[in-house]
Amino acid sequence: MTFPFELDPSQSAPIYRQIYQRFRESISDGRLSPGDRVPAVRALAAELNLARGTVDAAYQLLIGEGYLVARGAAGTVVTPQLAPISSPMLHAPATSTPYQAAHSGTMPLELQMGLPALDAFPRKLWTRLAGRQLRQAGFEGLVYPDARGYAPLRAAIASYLGISRGITCHPDQVFVCAGYRACIDLISHTLMRQGDRCWLEEPGYFMARNALLGSGAQLVPVPVDDQGLDVAEGIARAPDAHFALVTPTHQSPLGMSLSLPRRLALLDWANRQGSWIIEDDYDSEYRYRGKPLPALKSLDQQGRVLYTGTFSKVLFPGLRLAYLVVPIEQHPAFALQADRLHNHCPHLLQATVTAFLNEGHFARHLKKMRSLYARRRQWLVDALLQQFGDRLQINTQAGGMHVVAGLCDGDDVELAQRARAAGIAIEPLSRWYLETTPRQGLVLGFTNIASADQASAVARRLAQIM
Repeated sequence: MTFPFELDPSQSAPIYRQIYQRFRESISDGRLSPGDRVPAVRALAAELNLARGTVDAAYQLLIGEGYLVARGAAGTVVTPQLAPISSPMLHAPATSTPYQAAHSGTMPLELQMGLPALDAFPRKLWTRLAGRQLRQAGFEGLVYPDARGYAPLRAAIASYLGISRGITCHPDQVFVCAGYRACIDLISHTLMRQGDRCWLEEPGYFMARNALLGSGAQLVPVPVDDQGLDVAEGIARAPDAHFALVTPTHQSPLGMSLSLPRRLALLDWANRQGSWIIEDDYDSEYRYRGKPLPALKSLDQQGRVLYTGTFSKVLFPGLRLAYLVVPIEQHPAFALQADRLHNHCPHLLQATVTAFLNEGHFARHLKKMRSLYARRRQWLVDALLQQFGDRLQINTQAGGMHVVAGLCDGDDVELAQRARAAGIAIEPLSRWYLETTPRQGLVLGFTNIASADQASAVARRLAQIM
């Protein structure tokens, strides 16, 4: 079935939003009836000469609002039970649709990104600290917890950020959240209005993209280059955007740092517009060349930066502990929403992390991991170069927990699917793009490569798959 979409790149609305609106109009005026099958993502993307990620973002929005139902191999159809729509503003009833969980609770696969070195975590020390917290716990562990987070942990985080990231903040400005997504949810419930425009790096972290879409934000992809986010292009595309989500220390996924002139330009834009910058400082602790870069928040003089960090990357993801630093003037509003959202983390885990920080174990662990990760990254890079030569374009950045390998030929999505079937969890780089024609490449985690032999073995298996 052919859809004569007329998409206008000059419009303020992003392309994925225009596709979404065309489908809603087609359903509303009867051109698409309940039960009608719609084109596959790949087919429609080819017909419209767009990236698959752009079409997929529109489809996910339609599925989430109940207009479409995904039926796996049977394709995607207009919801059969959809009631007649008298106005394009009316929403169809939500329906149960199958989905793929972001985290399944299974053990990680080889080269899976976003994970620390689980084999190197000091589990005996952690167990001892947790046991001590249990033995010494009083009634504070039995009552309803503070929705802002355990007070001693908030104080320890504020102290750590002041020393390591150059951020001067009071513990009252720190909120402990159940993961990075919970930080985004708290921000969106407190400050975001439905339809607020938000700059997002192109390419950018797809989990953040999905979280913002779920919050009702209208995303404006802004390209990155070797200096990070192109602030001038962001202003040209959406000068009145209310938010910008950035990864300034280590761009996700390409790895470059946001240059100082652009950091200052970004802050200047936010100050003039009264906009908010969400800084995702997801793995800033791991830098292998030069000194660690200060956080963007450390330059913020007018309180426009909302700083997020996580313990999932530096300790272990099972903690589900992240933190958000807000301007002191916004503390009451954020505290109110935190209480409403019941954004609680287990007291025992928070108390154990507090002891881990205050007793110096955290600093020692980070020092050990920096050395270990530099070695493991080199093992993987050497193994890939030996197997692939110039068929993969590997540019090792100064820091991070993954490497990006550009493909000279081949479909990265297809390769990633074949690799996952063989137990290797590489990510296709094209998945990180929303609208721009994506680069073909592979994103590979190296933190759980335990030896040079393992790196060589997984590189050989990857070469066989490719």
